[in-house]
Order: sequence, then structure tokens, then C-alpha cells
Amino acid sequence: MRDEIPLAQPPPEPRPDKLWRWRVNPLRRPLDVLQAWIGVIVAASVLAAAPAAMTLVGHAVNRSLRTAADEQVHSRHRATAEVLHDVPQHPEPGSDEADHARYPADVRYTDATGRTRTARTDVPPGLPAGGTVQVWVDGKGAVTDPPMSAGEIRGLTTGWIAATGAAVTVTGITVYAAAGYALERRNLAEWEREWAETAPRWTRST
Repeated sequence: MRDEIPLAQPPPEPRPDKLWRWRVNPLRRPLDVLQAWIGVIVAASVLAAAPAAMTLVGHAVNRSLRTAADEQVHSRHRATAEVLHDVPQHPEPGSDEADHARYPADVRYTDATGRTRTARTDVPPGLPAGGTVQVWVDGKGAVTDPPMSAGEIRGLTTGWIAATGAAVTVTGITVYAAAGYALERRNLAEWEREWAETAPRWTRST
């Protein structure tokens, strides 16, 4: 039995040459070179601006958050609150999830002026009515969140730094894309003009 001749296969598609705008060839247009230089300038600008912007924003946000945390420490205080009703048990008592779970409950406490108040706040599961919890109270006597911790400040600062870096990068990409779009429209306009001049020599009127 003779070996079957394999069917001809199309040649593999050539890999895109990302540096083609830098290579000298008859098809390269001046605007292609301009776009390549715009890409270099935008990339260099992003690489220079991103770290600087991230550093400035990081310092500013961290300083602002620390100031806010200091104000919270001075304007808030802890108070002992009494739970007014039984708090449900967690489905898995003793688990890590139960240790971090919190259920809403009505509590009664005394503010800095000696006035008795009631509020609704999150408490650990399983507390009986009459049990006590520690709550944070603001200058107006309302139950509030505890002052920001150092970990929360670090997390928020890191988030702002990352967002700033992403914003600078997206801005650079947008500028390059807009420049490429404008240059492409200009190229198309030049092609139409050149074709309008060349077409009469390639076609015949009937």
C-alpha cells in the first residue's frame, strides 16, 4: 500500500512584529515613526510619573488618615453596654467563624454626661440578656466604630497608592490610544487624497 500524500497545509501566520515602526522599509510612513516616538514618550512619562504620584498620594493619604485616627481617639471613648435580649448562638460554636461573627443586638449604656441611652450594635453570638459588651461612643453619645487602627491605615494607604498607579497607567494608555486613533485618521485621509490623484491613471472611463 502506497503512502498517502499528505494534504498541503497553509503556511503558519507570521508573528506580529511589534517593532516594525522602527524598521526601515518602503511601506513605513512618517506618521508610523511619529506614533512610535509617541509610544516611547508616553511609556517614559508613565514610568517617571507613576512612582512620583504614588509616593505623593501615599504620604498625603497616610498623613490625613493618621490625623483622622488621632481625632477619633480623642473624641471617642469606650463604654460598657448591657445587652437587652438574648443573642442567638452561632451554628458552629467554637469555630474560627464563630469567633469573628457578630450579630445585631439592642444594648443600653451610659454616655459621658451620665445619660442612659439605648442603641443597636453588633455583638458576639450567644450573649444572654443582661450580658455586657464594650462599645465605642462618640462625642455626641452615639455608638460608633472604634478609631482606625494602624492596620486599617496601612490598608487604606496601600489601596490609594495602587489606585494612583493604575490611574496613571490608564491615563498613559488612553493618551497613546487617542494619538494612534488621530494618526490613523490622518493616514486614511492621506490615502484617500493620494488615491484620488492616482485613480484616474489606473481606470478608464467607459
